[in-house]
Amino acid sequence: MPPLLLKLVFQRVGSAKMPFFAKPVARGIAANVQRTFVDPQIALHLDFMEGELAKSRWFAGEEFTAADIQMSFPVEAAAATAGLDARRPRLMAWLDAIHARPAYRRALEKGGPYELIGDG
Repeated sequence: MPPLLLKLVFQRVGSAKMPFFAKPVARGIAANVQRTFVDPQIALHLDFMEGELAKSRWFAGEEFTAADIQMSFPVEAAAATAGLDARRPRLMAWLDAIHARPAYRRALEKGGPYELIGDG
């Protein structure tokens, strides 16, 4: 989650209120931090998770556990905002398995769909 949070923060720099003369500098710094640190860290974490899912169906073994519940939000966030896609097929299959769980579907029925990133 920390790299995903950093991505969110640095993406918001461009729309933050600041003096007009500071905006290009702030945008440049934010883009550089994202390119040289945040995005590589996200890729590293996603690669690690992909590798862990090569060992077993779920994050803590062959049975669904609280570890999978805990990991569901960061993986959802990565899919929505950080480029998680078919290049990491195990993570995508894991996310599909989470979405297919009856408890997940009941939670959405009860609470309604959610947005990971809103407009404001």
